[in-house]
Amino acid sequence: RRRRQRGALASKKPIPTELRKDAHELKRDLALDDPDEHKSNVLDDEYASAGVTDPRILITTSHDPSSKLTQFLKELRLVFPNCHRMNRGGTSMKELVDVTKGEGFTDLMIVHETRGKPDGLIVSHMPNGPTAYFNLSNTILRHDIEGTVNMPEVFPHLIFENFSTPLGKRVSTVLKHLFPVCRADSTRVVSCVNREDYVSFRHHVYKKQSHNTVDLLELGPRFEMKLYQVKLGTPEQAEAENEWVLRPYMNTAKKRKVL
Repeated sequence: RRRRQRGALASKKPIPTELRKDAHELKRDLALDDPDEHKSNVLDDEYASAGVTDPRILITTSHDPSSKLTQFLKELRLVFPNCHRMNRGGTSMKELVDVTKGEGFTDLMIVHETRGKPDGLIVSHMPNGPTAYFNLSNTILRHDIEGTVNMPEVFPHLIFENFSTPLGKRVSTVLKHLFPVCRADSTRVVSCVNREDYVSFRHHVYKKQSHNTVDLLELGPRFEMKLYQVKLGTPEQAEAENEWVLRPYMNTAKKRKVL
């Protein structure tokens, strides 16, 4: 039976009538028998050590940052555990990547701005990529949020919602591996919620008042991210292959969601 169904699938012919009742079960068995089905692919290998060792992040800005971008950088450094801030100065992209690899960092983050407003974020996994490029919008810093409390240093719980497509799962993998594994009693929460291909980044801490009451306090900063490119390589590699790029015609396809 398996041989007959395998032959029908290989030749793209209809499954024989007497096998259609058990077609789903047979197809599942054929997948389990396929030795290539469960091999690790490039997406797995890039994060093979994730969860085994804690990530170490180097974060910096574009050249000649404004005071607001510098403040945003300082706040992001507090959001991500094991994150080290670097003043960019005149360091080129290649030199920046070489420093990141040489010092044993697992990820590089670069924040950009336009006329004093943070509007770009690059997240690159070391040593071989991938690199994700995001537009930022609606950025609100911690000191602009009323009622913020002191930032706890515990590792946060992570919430990723509505990343259902293969590209969405790819993006959630890139983002979630910026954080180490947290303890079960952590009261800090970082959430990335996808709505219409815009990822809302929020940062909270909660306090349990009773068995059925929880107070949720925002820590900040908050912003929206819009993915526009994923590259199979590091930022200085101009020849690296693009895994995905946002094309102009995609903005008019309202019903098509990429994440």
